[in-house]
Amino acid sequence: MSKYFIIRRKTGICTIPFQIRMVSLFLLILWIFISGCASIFSKSNYPISINSNPDSAGVLITDKMGTEIYKGSTPAIAYLKASEGYFKKASYRIKISKAGYNEMLIPIEFKIDGWYWGNIIFGGMIGMLVIDPATGAMFKLENDYVHETLTQTEARFNEPHLKIIGMEEIPFEWKAHLVQLEE
Repeated sequence: MSKYFIIRRKTGICTIPFQIRMVSLFLLILWIFISGCASIFSKSNYPISINSNPDSAGVLITDKMGTEIYKGSTPAIAYLKASEGYFKKASYRIKISKAGYNEMLIPIEFKIDGWYWGNIIFGGMIGMLVIDPATGAMFKLENDYVHETLTQTEARFNEPHLKIIGMEEIPFEWKAHLVQLEE
């Protein structure tokens, strides 16, 4: 067997030493087995844009365990990790609140990234079973924005108001203190 690999071109003959061929082959095999397809084409942290109507509402993002991930006000951009561990997709809950308005709770979920399946062709088993699951790149954010319109609460405690209720709604203990009004 020859120490050189001969390539014929139109301009002449080029020889590539055996060692360079082996190193090139080794690097190609290494690239195939240690690369994760989703790790190359995707990311592990995703920005999410949070807006509300009205502006300046409080934003609190918590993870599955209730740990605070982000606290701020709208409009806001928060960065969320796609994974909570090896083969575990992350999920979050966004609470948007403002005084005088009902609070909103919005679940944020991640799904499997389509590039993860590219490991079958490009990334190999190591990319599919180790790299992408370990980095979290196998998951992708479903929606990268949240826009919620808050509704005003019915009760406004700082405004005087009159509420008419029936006798059956009054607690028994209060009935002894009632005064009948004349017509």
